[in-house]
Amino acid sequence: GSIHARAGEAVNLNSSQQLSRVLFEKLQLPTQKKTKKKTGYSTDVDVLTALAEEHELPAMILRHRSLAKLKSTYTDALIGLVHPGTGRIHTSFNQTMTATGRLSSSEPNLQNIPIRTEEGRQIRQAFLPEEGWVLLSADYSQVELRILAHLSEDPLLIDAFLKEEDIHTRTASEVFNVAPDRVTPELRRQAKAINFGIIYGMSPFGLSRQLGISQKMAKTYIDHYFSRYPGVRAYLDRTVEQARIAGRTSTLMGRIRLLPEINSSNHNQRQFAERTAINTPIQGTAADLLKVSMIRIDERLRRERRRAAMLLTVHDELVFEVPPEEIDAVRAMVQEEMEGVQALKAPLKVNLAQGHNWAEAH
Repeated sequence: GSIHARAGEAVNLNSSQQLSRVLFEKLQLPTQKKTKKKTGYSTDVDVLTALAEEHELPAMILRHRSLAKLKSTYTDALIGLVHPGTGRIHTSFNQTMTATGRLSSSEPNLQNIPIRTEEGRQIRQAFLPEEGWVLLSADYSQVELRILAHLSEDPLLIDAFLKEEDIHTRTASEVFNVAPDRVTPELRRQAKAINFGIIYGMSPFGLSRQLGISQKMAKTYIDHYFSRYPGVRAYLDRTVEQARIAGRTSTLMGRIRLLPEINSSNHNQRQFAERTAINTPIQGTAADLLKVSMIRIDERLRRERRRAAMLLTVHDELVFEVPPEEIDAVRAMVQEEMEGVQALKAPLKVNLAQGHNWAEAH
């Protein structure tokens, strides 16, 4: 209703032709880019996001789109998947779907329930444990960066984790050459993009796009990072070189991923394989650690005859439902097993949260 009012007419929000007519002809907003078939002007997310700064209608349309997606993907779909006998939703976990070794979740996929937005949190509030029980979530804190510190043996990176410093603030301090207490939220955000970019083998082009800076600037940031963390640079070079010789890469626990494209004459294929050679030992090791933790926790729950149950794995996190009288014991046990699954040079750390629904336990 309010969108139609703002547009001054009833407009079909699923028709990009009607939308582009209203936005670009009627409201005379600056056109951005053509559609793929060049038949008109695009109204995709990027375009609407750019236009939202000029006018509130594109912002309203974006919001409507995200709500419509939440409604169709989650609220409508999930209600239809409640099992009539148990009154619960049962997902399937797939062992062999992902290349990195993580479990994936399907029908429904419970690993992509949104978290960042208020609406996403409202959807999570609908997930409840057994009556009177507690949901417990345990997630590895920055597990991939800790694995990178372990594999690269970079003294600065290891030191930051041993001192339990905020790693993104520490990196911002190193890369931008400011005292840690002078690091602004914006500098920390940029350092975070660099930290994670390094794990994924990101190029200056990729970083420049993510931070909205020039490629030259992005290259300076990356060079600066490597001059402060030379162990990481050496590790990345070594990893790609070994993958080139062996045609494969492997995790800390020895799970192998073949990389035949690493010597391809096709630049894009080769680059993708190089990024995979860097990321698989990191993300794949994180997946291995979580799976071994799951096996050990399962054994402990059985051995101690607990009523608590392990429900979900979501990336670096496990979710349990626990009767109130077991919560202290189960919290301690989960933390002990997850943190002790493997001794790393940058020790593993687990964050625990509990609540009466999935939004609270986060």
